[in-house]
Amino acid sequence: MDNINGKFIDIGGVDMVFHASKGSFHALREINLTVAKGEFVTLIGHSGCGKSTLLDLIAGLTRPSAGVLLCANREIGGPSPERAVVFQNHSLLPWLTCHENIYLGVERVFGGTEDRTRLRDRTRAALALVGLSAAEAKRPNEISGGMKQRVGIARALAMEPKVLLMDEPFGALDALTRAHLQDELLKIVAKTGSTVVMVTHDVDEAVLLSDRIVMMTNGPAATIGEIVDVRLPRPRERVGLAQDARYAEYRTAVLEFLYRKQAHPARDAA
Repeated sequence: MDNINGKFIDIGGVDMVFHASKGSFHALREINLTVAKGEFVTLIGHSGCGKSTLLDLIAGLTRPSAGVLLCANREIGGPSPERAVVFQNHSLLPWLTCHENIYLGVERVFGGTEDRTRLRDRTRAALALVGLSAAEAKRPNEISGGMKQRVGIARALAMEPKVLLMDEPFGALDALTRAHLQDELLKIVAKTGSTVVMVTHDVDEAVLLSDRIVMMTNGPAATIGEIVDVRLPRPRERVGLAQDARYAEYRTAVLEFLYRKQAHPARDAA
C-alpha cells in the first residue's frame, strides 16, 4: 500500500547546503514533513526561505545535503514522471502547437507501451480537462498567458503523475486570470485526486486551495515554523468562503506568522 500511515511523501531530517567559490550557504535545516495521498499542501514564506529549494528536492532536481526524501515508500533519487512539475514560466516550446507540446511529454512517458492513437487520446483528454480542446492547434504566441499556464498544467497531468509539484504557477498572471485558474485547479484536483505540493506567496491562494499550509521561517537555514490545518469543506467556492469565519481565522493565522512572528529581515532593518 502506497500510503502507509498517511506518508505518501515522507521528508525526514533534510538539510540543504549549497557550496560555491565564495563559501557555503545553508538554505534548509532539519525539514520534517509528510504529505498524505490526495492531499493539497502549500509552502509559504518570505523570499529566500527555501520554498522552491524544498520543491526541487521533492522533484528530485536537487539532492539533499543530509536526510532522506521518500515518495510511495521509494527514495527520491532524481527526476521522474511520477513527480510532474509546473513552473511559473510555462516553458512551452514556441514552434509546437498546444497539442504537440503535451503530446511530447505523453510520448516520452507512455510511448514504449502504447500506440499513437492512445497517446493522442491521452493528449486530448488532458486538453479537455483544462478546457482547451478548441485551442489544440494553436501555438503559444496565439494564446493568452492564462491559457499557456493551463497547457503547462495539462502537460503535467497528462503524464498521470503521482505528485503534482507547482512553483508559483499563477504568480505572473493578472488577478482575475489567477482567480479563474485557482478555481479551475480546485475542480481538476477534485476530479483527478492528485497529490499536490505548491509554492505560493499568496495567503488567500494558500487558504483557498490547501488542506495544510506549511509556513517556513526566514533563511538562511530556514525550517518549518508552523503548519495550519485548513478544515474547510470541499468543494470550495471563493465567494461563499469569503463569508466563512474559519476562512478569516486561517488567513489571520498565516498573516500573523509571516508579518509578526517572521517579520521580514529587510523590514526589521528599515
